[in-house]
Amino acid sequence: MDMPVPKPNTAITHTLSRKMLNPEQFIQLSEFITTNYGIKLPEHKKVMVEGRLQKRLKELQLESFAEYIDLVLGHEETEEVVHMINAVSTNKTDFFRESAHFDFMNEVLLPSLFAEKRAGDIKIWSSAASTGEEIYTIAMVMEEFMKKHKLTHRSYRILGTDISVDALHTAINGVYNIARLINMSQQLKKEYFLKSKDLNKPIVRVKPELRAKTAFGRLNLMDEEYKLEDTYDIIFCRNVLIYFDRENQDKVISRLVKKLKPGGYLFVGHSESLFRTATNLKLVKPTIYQKAL
Repeated sequence: MDMPVPKPNTAITHTLSRKMLNPEQFIQLSEFITTNYGIKLPEHKKVMVEGRLQKRLKELQLESFAEYIDLVLGHEETEEVVHMINAVSTNKTDFFRESAHFDFMNEVLLPSLFAEKRAGDIKIWSSAASTGEEIYTIAMVMEEFMKKHKLTHRSYRILGTDISVDALHTAINGVYNIARLINMSQQLKKEYFLKSKDLNKPIVRVKPELRAKTAFGRLNLMDEEYKLEDTYDIIFCRNVLIYFDRENQDKVISRLVKKLKPGGYLFVGHSESLFRTATNLKLVKPTIYQKAL
């Protein structure tokens, strides 16, 4: 005798569907994020976005993505927008990532910069600082160069900005799993990092002397104007332009160049190019540009 087929529990099915991000809702969110924050979220990112934002629904005790969208899109100043951007942002970075840039700093840029007879700090801006590996790499390069050439009378400051508050918290604390330092020399590890007193914790912290040379703040590269008081000798904007469409890439580069001193250098990621961007930049080496004097 055939067994009866159990009927689906429509209440459970309905509840689950409300916790799923349907295609129309994904389009709503992705268009909002792209327009306001420049982050492209193509269709294949839907599952990732859904999974990360489901945690926000749970945290906020919301029953559906419809409620979440009403919260975010209906109140653009809500703090939840910050949490949403934290959730969907990609924060992949490493110490000494794309090392050719730091070789260029050592061999070409810094000798020229320090040869200039001028007072004041050398100012560097990491505009997509993420969790801080880039900014501390820059600081180590500066320290090593200055020690080697006995430039103790010169000084520098590095600003790190990012859209993700969570990433910035990591950067400010300067605490990392020791595995992140695997490709770093023992000399640099010993010189610039402190091991945990708890030997069971495989973590290190950037020494306070190095952290003291840095400052951090939240900045959205899509803002119409970057409200920074300084202009900079060196700006890093690496591996973030690839998430913007071409129109927004051009706008971001134009705003960055305004914050670059004449003769200053701009570094972008190795998968990025400014060949269509109309600015007063000249290509020095692949992904390294210099502003006209």
